[in-house]
Amino acid sequence: MARDLRQGAEIAWQTFGHGERPALAIHCTLGNSKLWSEALMPLAGQISATAFDQPGHGQSAPWRGDPSESGAFQTLVTRIAASFIERPVDLIGHSFGASVALRIAVGAPEAVRSLTLIEPVLFAALPESDPEWQALRVKQDHFEAMMAAGEHEGAAKGFMRDWGTGQPWDSYTEAQRARFITTMPMVENISRANFEDPAGISRDGGIEAIDAPVMIIHGDRSPPTMPRVAEAIAARLSDVGVACIKDAGHMLPATHAAQCADLIGANLERS
Repeated sequence: MARDLRQGAEIAWQTFGHGERPALAIHCTLGNSKLWSEALMPLAGQISATAFDQPGHGQSAPWRGDPSESGAFQTLVTRIAASFIERPVDLIGHSFGASVALRIAVGAPEAVRSLTLIEPVLFAALPESDPEWQALRVKQDHFEAMMAAGEHEGAAKGFMRDWGTGQPWDSYTEAQRARFITTMPMVENISRANFEDPAGISRDGGIEAIDAPVMIIHGDRSPPTMPRVAEAIAARLSDVGVACIKDAGHMLPATHAAQCADLIGANLERS
């Protein structure tokens, strides 16, 4: 993997494919760039996709930011992602990575050739009156209360249960569990931004300004908030498709890579 300083952070990245179209793939919280391999390699002849490890993930250096600063991690990852863009790209994001991709598309629509959002977790796209938003807010309040009480292991267990692959906590190695627990302050900073939207991604006229074909993908076994978020974002776009993958949960690029590849490829054909 290549390594360099990006926005003051030591970042590792790799490239999938050899096609003429530049692409950028942004992974989920507690994931890494390797998760993109099976979803992007079927498109190797069309795109040359850069996938980087976010700070505190994969082979990149730990995050040194202030967890109490609103949106700090999202802002840093957005700036790192933008540093890889030299001309309009096919932008692909999963979960938190999809929120970052959406932030880039709203802030610089001219930089995006196509946009694929897999399970975007921009909960701020929903009105607070939405029952699914309210149910998820209860879980978030519980998560934040555990963090305030120093119960990082309990917070990590809950996060992996709700947003992981479904793998039981005890089946992870001791090293994996320790990493999850250690990164919970970073995860809390990320999850707060999903609700608070400090960058104003969901502001009036922002999402509507995206001038690229968009594909939004979710699973039918994902948390029930996810189809609601997908619908809310799609309703504000003029050129959008929404796809639901059967028998899939939140970790689609890892568990249903072939279906993701097909849908990303379909979106490429629209631009």
